Amino acid sequence: MSYFVKSLIQSDYAKRFAGMKDFVVVSTMGINGIDNNVMRGELRKKGLRAVVVSNNLMRRATEELGLTGAGELFQSGQCTVIFGEEGTAGIAAKEMMEWAKKLKTIELKGAYLDGMVAKGEAGLKTVASMPTRAELQGRIAQIALTPGGKLAGAILSGGSMIAGCVKSLIEKKEKEAA
Repeated sequence: MSYFVKSLIQSDYAKRFAGMKDFVVVSTMGINGIDNNVMRGELRKKGLRAVVVSNNLMRRATEELGLTGAGELFQSGQCTVIFGEEGTAGIAAKEMMEWAKKLKTIELKGAYLDGMVAKGEAGLKTVASMPTRAELQGRIAQIALTPGGKLAGAILSGGSMIAGCVKSLIEKKEKEAA
């Protein structure tokens, strides 16, 4: 490939992956066309994209994009980058773990998340086990609402105790009067 063509591809990678903060890298070598299309369709339904890249040009593009250390994932063999919106690395990792179980030829190379590289299948399992952004937001909302719920419960429980005492006093006085 000529220098001019390589520079065009590298600039295309830089444009295509601009704004990408996290991604998963796998090798899809050996997957037949039908399975590859089905996998890409399922990934697209979840807001993810899969792009096969040239290792050397992708290493240069990650340096250009300021993704320090991400070049480690593009050392050898065929590499496919799975990415989506910011914060989707966990979803991508979970999806690729499932696809690796279905299609034995998928090689899990790792993930890049918040400036850190998680190498190999073990690194991908770690990323897949992490909660997604939506799950974390739900947990934060739950934590924020818990004190208010406890306060309301404490206020209502005190009132019900007083109401119960008043009711028993009324019943006692009615029995004495009868």
